[in-house]
Order: sequence, then structure tokens, then C-alpha cells
Amino acid sequence: MSEPAVFAENQEGAAPVLVLCDHATNRVPPCVNGGSLGICAADMNRHIAFDIGALAVARLLAATLDAPLLATNFSRLVIDPNRGEDDPTLLMKLYDGTIIEGNRHADATEKQRRLDAFHRPYHNAISARLEAWLNAGITPAVISIHSFTPQLRGRGPRPWHIGVLWDEDRRMAQPLIEQLSENPALVVGSNEPYAGSYHGDTMYFHATRRGLPQVLIELRNDLIETEAGQAQWAGVLAPVLSNILKGLD
Repeated sequence: MSEPAVFAENQEGAAPVLVLCDHATNRVPPCVNGGSLGICAADMNRHIAFDIGALAVARLLAATLDAPLLATNFSRLVIDPNRGEDDPTLLMKLYDGTIIEGNRHADATEKQRRLDAFHRPYHNAISARLEAWLNAGITPAVISIHSFTPQLRGRGPRPWHIGVLWDEDRRMAQPLIEQLSENPALVVGSNEPYAGSYHGDTMYFHATRRGLPQVLIELRNDLIETEAGQAQWAGVLAPVLSNILKGLD
């Protein structure tokens, strides 16, 4: 039996909070080019294939907050779940200097097959979870955990330890930025290293359009590549997020 496209963990969690990890793993399912995209192991272990350390932090946060977790079980290079279906970067053929051989000849039919097999099941699972709360008269919050590389090829170093991304709704992002910035040792980015206002991305599609409180957190991946770093950052974030969530009630 093939593995599912989505990890669904702690689904009995009591908190009306959904923790997401869009780029959880570098797994290439066997049905995609026999389980290989034709690039070397070193590249498959880079940020181009998944968000290093993000899944572990997301799991720790979900456990601490007693919240359900949904995460992908396929590499972003198979198809990127944090992109709208019409986004030109949905199925990457060149990423940060690496040619993705297994995607070079992927046509419209192959794109649709991967949407059906991976992208849509993930988003359907998110919608089902959120709608169950909303139908019960509960307004959930959404927290998405990502990581970013300290430096893209040919570009300058990124100074931030953590980025807090937001779109139209700053109910969670603003207090998170403020409270993290109280630590003088942390460099906190507001909508850095990416903007949080892409209208095809996961948070816009599921949280912004539903009017739900939300925040997307980007952690620099060299800070969370070890278990110790993952535990440290989960420990930094969990109490702050817990207080913010209580303030939403």
C-alpha cells in the first residue's frame, strides 16, 4: 500500500488550533519517476527539497499546544503545496542553481496527476479540519511552520533568526513580533525573508479567505537542523504562542 500524501497527527488535540507544515519531508513517492527526481542526495537534503527541521518543530509545538497537526509526506519538488494550482513555481524545474531532472519534461498531464495525488489531498485535509470547527461554531487559529536557508546561491547572507509572515490579519503576527523582539539576541523579520501576502499560498487559501487568525513562522534552518535546536526553538515559541492564543478568546 502506498503511503498517504498527508501526515495527520494529534487529531484528538483539544485546542482549536491547526498546526501546519507545508514542506515537511524530502520524500519522493515511488509513483514519481520511480522515487527519484534525478538529482544527487546532497541536493535532496538541501532546502530546495524540504524545510529542514520544520516538521520536528511543528510536532513539538502541536504537542505542547495540544493541537492537531497536518503535514505533507512528499517533497516540495514533487509539487509545491504552498502554491496555488496556477502558480508557475508549482512544479519547479530549476531551483537555487539545481536543475530538477525529474521535472524537466513534466507536462500538463503529469502536473494534474501530481495535483490529484499530493497537492489536493493535503488541502482537502486542511479544509475538512477547519470546516469541522467552523460548523461547530468554533473559530480556529492556524499556525504554519517553515524554515529558510541562511543564504541563497549568489546572494547575501540573511540576517534573521526568525521571520514572522502575515497577510491582512495581524492578530497573531504583531504580538509575536513584539514579544520575540524583546530578546535583544534575536533578529526578527516582519514579512522576511518572504512576504506573507501571496494569494495562492496555503495561509491565504485556508486562513485569510476564512477570516481566521493566523501566523506563518519561518525559522533559519541552521538553527533547527539538530534535535537540540528544534527543542530550543519550540520552547521559545510555545509559551508566546500560547499566550497569544489565549488573548484571541
